Amino acid sequence: MKRAEPSSYYWMIMNAVTSLLSRQSVLNQRRDSDLTLLEAARAMNRDALVTIFDHYSPVLYNYAFRLCNDSRTADYIVGDVFAKLLEQLSAGHGPSTNLRSYLYESVYHLIVDDSRHAHRMAPLESVDFLNDDGYASSTHLENQLLFRTIMLAMRNELTEDQRHVIILRFLEGFSLRETAQIVGKEVNYIKVIQNRGIAALRRALGFEEQK
Repeated sequence: MKRAEPSSYYWMIMNAVTSLLSRQSVLNQRRDSDLTLLEAARAMNRDALVTIFDHYSPVLYNYAFRLCNDSRTADYIVGDVFAKLLEQLSAGHGPSTNLRSYLYESVYHLIVDDSRHAHRMAPLESVDFLNDDGYASSTHLENQLLFRTIMLAMRNELTEDQRHVIILRFLEGFSLRETAQIVGKEVNYIKVIQNRGIAALRRALGFEEQK
């Protein structure tokens, strides 16, 4: 009897798991590096401040753009976040640990404030839903189309809270506790919103719930 070959969906899942494990290792190393950078930045060391800006401005821009869908607004928000960071550090305040969470939390609150005044939607083709980790370029066409379908479902089917949580958890790689800190909610609330968001995506994509 001929053995069935694994489906392309199987390989996509395996690649995603491998990517997630690799990303977690990188995040652990980044936290150690951030502590060293923060110590220097709190002393207003110029090289440390430039390194923080160069490292975090692209990923913060991508995060802001995924949420607000407007490139100019994303630019302004990232600029405001770093201006606030400099102001806080120069006054002897600001983060002493977990710089990454602090910066994402700052972006999140500015996005929420901005969304109260305007709601914008970018064309599907202009939004970079995937992480900048090379995964998109290595996937087959059908997998790229699947990700675009997921993106469209996130835009149309999820609530604002669900979209925030799904992006922070599965695109930005934050833990439940870190996500709760960023959005200012309890961990149990994040779990509920995450589960509801995943369920809504499954329904939108036509996956039947396992009973």
